[in-house]
Amino acid sequence: MATISRRLRTLIVPIVAVAAILGSGAWMLIQGQGVGGWGAGMPNGASYGMMGGGGFGGANSSGDRVPVVDLVGAREQAQVFATELRPGLEVGEVMQFERQYYAELVEADGSLATEVLIDPVSGDVQIEFGPARMWNTRYGMMGRGGSELRISATEAQRIADEWLVGQDGGEGLTAATGDAFPGYYTLHTLREGKVDGMLSVNATSGDVWYHSWHGTFIAMSEAP
Repeated sequence: MATISRRLRTLIVPIVAVAAILGSGAWMLIQGQGVGGWGAGMPNGASYGMMGGGGFGGANSSGDRVPVVDLVGAREQAQVFATELRPGLEVGEVMQFERQYYAELVEADGSLATEVLIDPVSGDVQIEFGPARMWNTRYGMMGRGGSELRISATEAQRIADEWLVGQDGGEGLTAATGDAFPGYYTLHTLREGKVDGMLSVNATSGDVWYHSWHGTFIAMSEAP
């Protein structure tokens, strides 16, 4: 029986892995994003995962392919993507980082929907790596349609502060109040009261995912 069990595990593990890969590709196609293109790898060729690593590869986006040179242009590209993703979505906060632009998408009722990245070279827009794809219960790969937040914003901020203390280079960093997305919070990290980066806290498990793909923070534009 032990030998049979080992053989079954040998067969099942590759099958599950292939199914997961196919499922993630199908999800991106359903979202109208395609597979490949900008974001299939990060600028330094790295991939990222939980607790400081990253998500899976990126996807092409909709919208005109034009270079983005400022926050205004990033907002315009993100709005094209938002409208095609779901009518009624608007662009909220927009941020400029060393490697790309970032934007929050907002529902008609004012609640936050998801997060996107805008490539400055091509103007392509895509759902952000990491939490927005894996934790978002409405727009993410594992979307369930709900948005229950078992962990409060205050608790998420405490978890983020404790996590930062334990990280290399985390000395002097604190977390700002979190923005609530479906299934998780995203918080700015602050150094001497100024934005330094961002991380997310899962609203069910309390897991932390640092947005390590951005690079240095440059500028920000609040929601209109």
